Order: sequence, then structure tokens, then C-alpha cells
Amino acid sequence: MLSFIVNVLRSVPFIILMIVIIPLTRVIVGTSIGVPGSIPPLVIGAAPFFARLVETSLREVDRGVIEAAQSMGATYGQIIWRVLLREARPGLIAAITITAVTLVSYTAMSGVIGGGGLGDLAIRYGYQRFQTNVMIVTVVILLVLVQILQMLGDRLVRSYQRK
Repeated sequence: MLSFIVNVLRSVPFIILMIVIIPLTRVIVGTSIGVPGSIPPLVIGAAPFFARLVETSLREVDRGVIEAAQSMGATYGQIIWRVLLREARPGLIAAITITAVTLVSYTAMSGVIGGGGLGDLAIRYGYQRFQTNVMIVTVVILLVLVQILQMLGDRLVRSYQRK
């Protein structure tokens, strides 16, 4: 059932998700616009995405390592903390990196509802006022931010990889 919910939430484009959950956002934070109004859609949009990436990372852990820990008498907690999470660490760091990059694009899209940040700047000044230079600068800043996040994430993954 949880997998079905994750798949449904992942399949809805973020811009549509923000609009569809406006009633829920109003209940949770009291408004559907501005920075507070953009937080629930960001969480609801990113959580299933991240959950699926974590699931994939944990599934990639060699079953033999888990069985070895079980044969040595490890408890479920020990298997999770000392085997699964340690073995899946590079994949989990990659998942965090991918989610962070995705959140950059989601927050830029939240500018549509006045969510602030670069997306809001690009829409208000670049698009609505036809200031192409503002739009170009915003896109360049977003590209640089994504590149920095990706490089840091890749460097962390390499430092924790055992292969």
C-alpha cells in the first residue's frame, strides 16, 4: 500500500501537486501562498522521491552480508545500523544529493505561488516584466548551485565507496 502511495505521489508533476494540495496546505499552515504555502508541497513532493531512492539503496546491499550478521547473532537494530546503513552509505549519500538537486528545481517552481527564492525572482522580474537579463542570471545561478551540490555529493560518495 505504501509503495502505491509513493508511486502515485511521484507520478504527479510538482507544479500540479502544489495546486492540487492547496486545501491541505491551507489546513496545515493557514495559507497556500508565499514561503509557508510552499513548504507542504515541497515536503509531500520530495519525501516519496527520497523514499524510493533510499529503498533502492537498501535493496542493493548484498544479502550475504545481512545473513552473515544474522548468523553472528546480530539483532534487527544492529543489522539496520551496523550493516544496512553502513553498506548502503554511498547510495544513501547519492540519494540525498539527487533529492537536494530535485528540491532546487522544486523550490524554483514554487515561485509560481510566491514561494520566494530564485523561482519567484525569475517569474516576477524575468517573465512578468520581460527582463530577459534577470531570467538568464537566475538560470545561471541555478545551474551553478546544482553543479556545486552535485560535485559535493559525488565527492562524498567517492570517499565512502569501498569498491
